Amino acid sequence: MSFYRFKTASIAFIILAITALALVSAHATALLVGNFVSGDESVKRYNATTGASEGDFVPNGSGGLSFPLGGAIGPDGNLYVSDSDHEDVLRYNGMTGAFIDAFIPSGADDAAALIFRNGFLYVANSSDPGSVSRFNATTGAPAGFFVTPGSGGLVDPEGMVFGPDGNLYVTNGSSVLRYNGTTGAFIDTFVAANSGGLTNTRGIIFGHDGNLLVANFNFAGGGILRYNGTTGAFIDSFVASGSGGLSSPRPLIFGPDSNLYVGDYGNGSVLRYNGTTGAFIDQFVPPGSGNLVGPTFLVFDPNTDGVAGVPDTSSTFTFLGMSLAGLAYFARMRRAAI
Repeated sequence: MSFYRFKTASIAFIILAITALALVSAHATALLVGNFVSGDESVKRYNATTGASEGDFVPNGSGGLSFPLGGAIGPDGNLYVSDSDHEDVLRYNGMTGAFIDAFIPSGADDAAALIFRNGFLYVANSSDPGSVSRFNATTGAPAGFFVTPGSGGLVDPEGMVFGPDGNLYVTNGSSVLRYNGTTGAFIDTFVAANSGGLTNTRGIIFGHDGNLLVANFNFAGGGILRYNGTTGAFIDSFVASGSGGLSSPRPLIFGPDSNLYVGDYGNGSVLRYNGTTGAFIDQFVPPGSGNLVGPTFLVFDPNTDGVAGVPDTSSTFTFLGMSLAGLAYFARMRRAAI
């Protein structure tokens, strides 16, 4: 075997190993769910494939946690949770759930949704008037208001998302407001008040088709409404009220399987729907599983294996072993050819 062929084969195996590692590290292994009910303000953990309960990731009251309204995985791989009652953002170890610190000890008025973007942490302040604050994503140092209090008539924003156009979309009671994604300046009321029957906005996310999905939180029967991603015009009920038992939808997230996961605050469950059609698939987390009562946020976490809060390294070592074995084989072939 020529040295050239050996070198080519070696490079191929190295590329295979790197690609495999990237795929392994990218998959989510746990679904983390914020839970709010008197006496159990925690973050629950569920297997990201089966939905089986794996216990509490962040125990009740850890680090002073009260009313965990928003959650996000930071650039450091740790979990950040907004504590609306104490107006701060708490940081927890992304692998174990252990409390680290109050990343933002104060200044996050009625903290709700969290977004990490371009070196900043954006925090929706669900107060009246409402606003969006911005903090350094590494240090937590305040960077001022991104959306100033009451801009565009903002009140009680709990959900927000950056759209395909780079602008920020924020829930506002029975409407959705749009802000410049660079300056935070008010642009317009993207979804008009009560459009399509919208009464109480919570979770918000852009779908695979580029249109906007909004959770209509209503104990009398809420659903997921869809709006044109360019004009904001009402299209339809992507998930109808009552579909799969849906009662009061709050957080929304697309999973690693590209399906839509909805936290049902009315039933204490997480429901799964086809990410393209909105058709009901299953109760991914059945009502009350793991003592879930009031889901407030959903986060797919790639850091934990959903069992003991440790990195999932089994596949990593398998791929490394295969790659090393392949390299050893080609080394033997080269020696035999010499």
